[in-house]
Amino acid sequence: MTAVSEPALVSTAALPEVEFLGVRLCTLDKAQVARWIEARPLDAPFAYFVTPNAQHFVLLDRKADARFTAAYDGAVMRLCDSQVARGLARALFGLDLPLVAGSDLTAWLFTHTVKPDDAITVIGGSDELARRLRGDFGLTRLAMHVPPMGFIRDPAAVAACVRFVQDNPARYVFFAVGSPQSEILASEVARAPGVTGFGLCIGGSLLFITGLSRRAPEVWRRMGLEWLYRLLANPRGHAKRVFVDSLPLLSIVAREAAARRRGGARKEGGSKERDG
Repeated sequence: MTAVSEPALVSTAALPEVEFLGVRLCTLDKAQVARWIEARPLDAPFAYFVTPNAQHFVLLDRKADARFTAAYDGAVMRLCDSQVARGLARALFGLDLPLVAGSDLTAWLFTHTVKPDDAITVIGGSDELARRLRGDFGLTRLAMHVPPMGFIRDPAAVAACVRFVQDNPARYVFFAVGSPQSEILASEVARAPGVTGFGLCIGGSLLFITGLSRRAPEVWRRMGLEWLYRLLANPRGHAKRVFVDSLPLLSIVAREAAARRRGGARKEGGSKERDG
C-alpha cells in the first residue's frame, strides 16, 4: 500500500482507494483515518464515513435499498469492516485492504484522539450510555438524541434527528442506531444546510468501549471469526444476519472472480489472434 503524507490526508481528493465488488474502499489504516478526521477544520461542511461488512456488500449488490446505496455513494470514505471480505479480496484479487472496523476505530479515537472538551453528538444510545461516556472519558460537551424505534420510516422523526445535529455542532457525530438506519440518516444530515462536523456510522461500538456489551475476544477477531462468536452467543438474534444477509457474499465474490477470469481469457485470446 502506498504511503500517504500527513498533509495530503486532509484533502478528500487525495484519499487512496481501491475497488472491490463495485465498492470504492479507502486504504488508510485506522490511525490515518483518525488523524484525517482530527485535522478537518471545525467549520468544514458535514461529511461521514461508512464501514462495509459482508451484509452491506450483499445489500449493495442487490440494489434493494436505494437510500442505502445513495448513502454509500455520498460517503467521503468507505472503510472495510469485514475480515471475511478482506481475506477474500486478498486471496482472489490480490487486494491488500486495511481492516478498519467501526468498533476498532471508535476505540482508537477515544483512546488516542478524542479530548474531554471536544463537542460530541450521539444519535442513539441511552441515559446509561451517556453516563458512562461522561464518566469513563471525562466528556464535558456530550449531546445525545435517542429516536424512537423504526424512526427511519417516519420523516418527522428523521427530521428531528437532523435538527438535533444542526443544533448541536460537534467535531464527532456518532450514529449508533444500527444499519442501514445510521447510513441513511448520515446521508440526510449531509444534505441539510449549514451542518458541520464528521459523522461516524459505528453500530454498537459505543456499547463496547463503555462495557455495556461484550465484544468478541481479540483472538476470535484476528481469525476473522467475530461473526461466529456473535452467532454462538446469540443464535436466535444472529442466525438470519449470518446465513441470510451475509452468506451470499461468497456467491458474489465467486461471480466476480469468474467474470475476471473470463475477461482475462478474452484478452489473452485477442492477443494471440493479433500475434497470429
